[in-house]
Amino acid sequence: MSAPSYAAVLRIPHASRTFGAALLGRLSYGMVSLSLLLSVREATGSYAAAGAALACFGATSVTLSPVRAGFIDRHGPRRALPPMATAYAVLLAVLAMVTAGGGTGAAGSAALAAAAGACTPPLGPVMRVLWSDLAPPGLLPRAYSLDSVAEELLLVTGPLLVGAIVTVAPAPVGLAASAALILAGALALAASPPARARRGAAAPKPGTPLSTPGVLRGNRTMKQAVIGVAGVGVCLGALQLLVVAFADAHGAAGLVPWILAAMSAGSALGGLAYGAIAWRAPGTRRLPVLAAALGLLLAAAGLSPHPYVLLGCAALCGVFVAPGITTAYLIADESAAPDSRTKAGAWVNTALNAGSATATAATGLLLDHAPLALCFALAALPAVLAAAASAVVGRASRPGSAMSRRPGGAAVEAGRRDEEEDAAQGRVAGDRGE
Repeated sequence: MSAPSYAAVLRIPHASRTFGAALLGRLSYGMVSLSLLLSVREATGSYAAAGAALACFGATSVTLSPVRAGFIDRHGPRRALPPMATAYAVLLAVLAMVTAGGGTGAAGSAALAAAAGACTPPLGPVMRVLWSDLAPPGLLPRAYSLDSVAEELLLVTGPLLVGAIVTVAPAPVGLAASAALILAGALALAASPPARARRGAAAPKPGTPLSTPGVLRGNRTMKQAVIGVAGVGVCLGALQLLVVAFADAHGAAGLVPWILAAMSAGSALGGLAYGAIAWRAPGTRRLPVLAAALGLLLAAAGLSPHPYVLLGCAALCGVFVAPGITTAYLIADESAAPDSRTKAGAWVNTALNAGSATATAATGLLLDHAPLALCFALAALPAVLAAAASAVVGRASRPGSAMSRRPGGAAVEAGRRDEEEDAAQGRVAGDRGE
């Protein structure tokens, strides 16, 4: 079955302007990590200091993502995004100035990086919530696919831009560019009509805990999305390091960028094709299949006899990446209460990044103690187990176990029967009432 075109998504009133602003800001995400690594390395002369600064930045960015998203749910993007983006951009600019002037040492760079990471504005989750407000019935899955593919391409484009910058200027210029991009994009996104129309949730009663019950607690469908996408993240994090090790073992280090580019290209094509199909099976059934397929392909990639074969395997792995991420975001949006949808998307993002970071660290240890083919298989195992656990969690759901009410009054139950989930896939955007 075919779905409406991607052009139809961009023709939605205010969609192009809002999406363009989000992409401008999110380009910063693709540039900041490499810029930070190179800037601290130049300032301190130490790869250890650069790695520590990047780790601190990533740790606070990932772990505090649900908190920042909850702040946006509470106050609305129009009020919450500008101060958050301003603080983040200022801290990146300070890092750029400090590293350009010789740095403050490893501890100072790590502290500044951690502070900047703590303020990272969650433009991705915000944009996906706005997509769910903007998209008419039947277009939300395609809008999410377009969003995931665009984000994947930005993460490839960002390092290329940093590479171009450092050929003509010091690395801190990349940090300054990242600050400018995030500030411009976030302010433009906050000023867009959909963001201005989205109101914050009612203030909680005194004594209410910061974490919102129902985002994960008592919401089996949301847990399924988090578990499944963590498996996707594990494959992504492991594959990047495994590709380097495989290329080194075959004397083909120059092919590493091409293999990783093939995976990104496969993800982009897979995401576009995935969004072009009007799936009858609900997302809760599709996500375990996508995560399991990705894991099995990763295990098979370890048997590649030549780097060119690995390149093809990486492209095939990529075909399942964007669809898996897109499906997890769709499940999260459907299962979340209207006052916690940004936080729900942030939990998916956190699970993806946490899975990737954990897999990268674990794979590094494996490569020192196990044959390469076995490392591929062991790296794939958590993804297959996560797919199985996601499927079990999905089957264990019961009607009424988790419920979210849309502004239009429709209730979305996390454990509803398959035929009801099929219908919800098409009408979820129309039930918003906004």
